[in-house]
Amino acid sequence: MKTLTYKYILLVISVALLNGCQTLDLNPEGELTTANPLSSVPELEKYVNQFYEETFLTQPGGMDADGIAFLDKYSDNMVVSVPPALINGTRSVSGIDEIKEYEKIRGINYLFENIENCVGTQADIDHYTGEAHFFRAWYYFSMLKKWGGVTWIEEVLPPDAERMKLPRDSRTVIADKILADLDEAIRLLYIRDNTVTMRLHKDVARAFKSRVALYEGTWQKYHKQKNTPFFTAGITDDKINDYLIQARDAAKEIITDGRWSIYSTGKPLEDYQRLFITYDLSNNKEILFWKKYDITATPSVGHSITWYLNQGGGNVGLTLSLVDDYLTRDGKIFTGQERAEAQKTYGRELDPELRDPRLPQTVAQPGARLRPLTSSNIYMPPFCPLITSVTPAVSWTNPSGYSMLKFVEIDCMDETVTEDYKSQAPAIQFRYAEVLLNYAEALAELNGAGAQAEIATILQPLRYRVDMPRIDFSREYNTDSSYPLSQLEATIQVVRRERRIELAVEGMRMDDIFRWAMADELLAGKRPLGPLFIGSDMVEANVPGGYYDGNLIYDQASGNNIYLSGQPGDPLRYLDPYKNLCPQGLGFNPIRDYLYPITQDQIALTGGKWEQNPNW
Repeated sequence: MKTLTYKYILLVISVALLNGCQTLDLNPEGELTTANPLSSVPELEKYVNQFYEETFLTQPGGMDADGIAFLDKYSDNMVVSVPPALINGTRSVSGIDEIKEYEKIRGINYLFENIENCVGTQADIDHYTGEAHFFRAWYYFSMLKKWGGVTWIEEVLPPDAERMKLPRDSRTVIADKILADLDEAIRLLYIRDNTVTMRLHKDVARAFKSRVALYEGTWQKYHKQKNTPFFTAGITDDKINDYLIQARDAAKEIITDGRWSIYSTGKPLEDYQRLFITYDLSNNKEILFWKKYDITATPSVGHSITWYLNQGGGNVGLTLSLVDDYLTRDGKIFTGQERAEAQKTYGRELDPELRDPRLPQTVAQPGARLRPLTSSNIYMPPFCPLITSVTPAVSWTNPSGYSMLKFVEIDCMDETVTEDYKSQAPAIQFRYAEVLLNYAEALAELNGAGAQAEIATILQPLRYRVDMPRIDFSREYNTDSSYPLSQLEATIQVVRRERRIELAVEGMRMDDIFRWAMADELLAGKRPLGPLFIGSDMVEANVPGGYYDGNLIYDQASGNNIYLSGQPGDPLRYLDPYKNLCPQGLGFNPIRDYLYPITQDQIALTGGKWEQNPNW
């Protein structure tokens, strides 16, 4: 039976915890007892610790190619060797993952039912109770994004099948209860101005509240505007604005209290990239919460991001769409003759003299260092989808031609980071940059052009770090009909672009596309492209001893994976990695695929009270 049967399987977890921690005669501090569970602060802390272990996002480990750095494969920012089923419309009801969140929720509800047993400093009891409220909000938000309305449970249900046949609550009910949990977390958690404790604190809960409220407010607004099946029927504009106001205010509280700031040492060509490969962020004022990796610990805790990417591949590649969205160094959209000329020479469009310096700190330029500072240092080949008689390992390949540089550990002296599970780049969960972007977007949604001056000021630290001009909404507004966001009002368009650039390949782009109801414009029927091939110097440079050393073969008959847009004879042809796999473009279905399906097992076990999601 699958854990999708949530309330049924949930019952097991607390029993297992109790049995596993019970002692015969003594109740050591920190251990859970059946006689008087959660009776001390150390025991309460130890109980809450379990929810830290598998809750937060990680960096990719092993060959599963999952984690923060690769989550943008579910968006228009990244391509992989095979288009993900989620955005290609190839999921099936039987193939959907099990729901695991209810197991954790039952454990948290057990805490709430026994917290009155705890004896100790009230501030400590409050703090760990606040952590529990945060975690319950986290698990429900995970389910809200995937399934929409689920069933809100605040008690430990008995093993009674009839008691468990409960209907789904609306997504608005779930969102409101998530935000209420986060309000409690904000009220109860300690205030911190660093992350030395590696525990949740008040500003993390505020940041999460701004994320959740912005998500739900924009989801409801834009799905309602498009009349998709996914907004809450009858929801009012006032209710939608209330979510946006909550997002604005939660972010504003963090900004006003002044404990956090954007990391900058005055090195615009380095600081942004360095933030993501600094091993210890405990006192970095931009980082509100993060996961630390340490391969010297026992047991070792590492991941594999540099091992994946150190040859320029990682079996992922970034997209032309992402590259094109970065502004020029003087703050203009990258278009027209300037773009055409830059694309003629591979890598020129990534030059920080020409473009926003965040671009070459995210997408590797030709010759960019992708190995640590060691004697065996190597340099990135400028293009890596090499399928020849000397095909490199799968982990080396790059399906798009744009190699990811963000997260690659180039500062360390330890060559072992190029081995599996030896990387230590942190997994950042919340940073101040997102807080600023959440605030700016909520302002844009609530006040439109009237908020432009404040938005430009609030986002100036992001621009200052990389020596980019202050936001100018007129200069940055892209009205070209081929630009997918051209119909948006200027304030919202510019804020969305800034969000895409600042948070690129941090795993947030799919959520943004879904909550803006933009998968029809950005994913459905679309094929993400790579750099210009025919019409650039790529073919001519493919000579022995050159960048490609004769290994890049444009000959589809030979069985390689290099596909180009357009037709033979066209003067300009871009790399088109999904051309053979999705000749009609990605198969995302905008009236179905914004939510996961509900399995038939789950529907049956709830007595039919969990109805299927639209069009599944």
